[in-house]
Amino acid sequence: MKIVISIDSLKGSLSSIEAANAIKKGIENSKLDAQVEIKPLADGGEGTVDALVEGMDGKRKVVEVCGPATKKVKATYGILNNSNTTIMEMAQAAGITQVSGDEKNPLTTTTYGVGEMIKDAIDEGCRNFVMGIGGSATNDAGVGMLQALGFKFYDENDEIVGLGGQVLNKIKKIDASEKLKELDECNFKIACDVNNPLFGENGAAHIFGPQKGATPEIVEELDKGLKNFAEVVKKDLGKDLAETPGAGAAGGLGYGFLVFLNSKLESGVKIILDETKLEESVKDADIVVTGEGRLDNQTAMGKAPIGVAKLAKKYGAKVIAIAGCLTDDAVACNDEGIDAFFAIVNKATTLEEAMERGNSEKNMINTATQIFNLVRVFSQ
Repeated sequence: MKIVISIDSLKGSLSSIEAANAIKKGIENSKLDAQVEIKPLADGGEGTVDALVEGMDGKRKVVEVCGPATKKVKATYGILNNSNTTIMEMAQAAGITQVSGDEKNPLTTTTYGVGEMIKDAIDEGCRNFVMGIGGSATNDAGVGMLQALGFKFYDENDEIVGLGGQVLNKIKKIDASEKLKELDECNFKIACDVNNPLFGENGAAHIFGPQKGATPEIVEELDKGLKNFAEVVKKDLGKDLAETPGAGAAGGLGYGFLVFLNSKLESGVKIILDETKLEESVKDADIVVTGEGRLDNQTAMGKAPIGVAKLAKKYGAKVIAIAGCLTDDAVACNDEGIDAFFAIVNKATTLEEAMERGNSEKNMINTATQIFNLVRVFSQ
């Protein structure tokens, strides 16, 4: 019997690989005769770098870059060994958690540090990029990132514009002649799970601006700036991509990647499953184990465990999910490919006790042991 384990992290408790190793220990405890294979799982958001670096024998690189409020921050990204692939989260360089108080203002916050991260990885020899763009503090359409990569943006007086969403309405001309030449050798996969256009009532400023500190007046200013930027792009570069689903992601960073870096916006789960080559593993699997910290109806709407389940079902494998906790509406997961699911908490406890790493690991092992005791009984 072949069992493949691909479980998302239990945030604040166990990493993807720690959870998978605990399940593997439970399988071993059950005395089931099985070949067990572990694959890391993430959704392209927070924790993706850690999951893939830990699960794919990679390394972490820490680089000091310009933060969203222009103060220096330390950003971590991953480089996968034996390849020229890097895993990044834009929030490491321009995340909402890196600003507070008056700094929380998308007129002034910038993605410049994201470009510095990319440049550093290029200097390391990386040419393939997987970029998660959730959790941004910015609304500059990626202009800051592009400035760090050598693109120049001019105002009506032929002066180079500054940083932040406030410059979008000033841009009148784009110059790509001094962009980093290695960019032409690079491929960018952007993990994007929103479908907002660049501007308009469903665009970056109106939908995401308020949570980044934008007042109604600032939202209107940013939206006009995004529209102006798209018009300049259309005039200078002949590209009309503002309505592309996901262009408005991360304050328009999705648009910046699409237009200037010839990127693909894809489901974060799909990108991770492709990078980990999970499909190759599940082709001959009998059972696939997945899960996450909380299994609920949101899981059923396409989160990472459902991506695993659908891939497993393509090849006829049985799918078991193990979670930190369950909600009543988690039954929706049964209609999306998960055959049965289980919670690891087996007695009354506080949230703090349940999430303590040692307790989570023990509970995960014990739950997996009993699940696969049952599998062993019925497979005899």
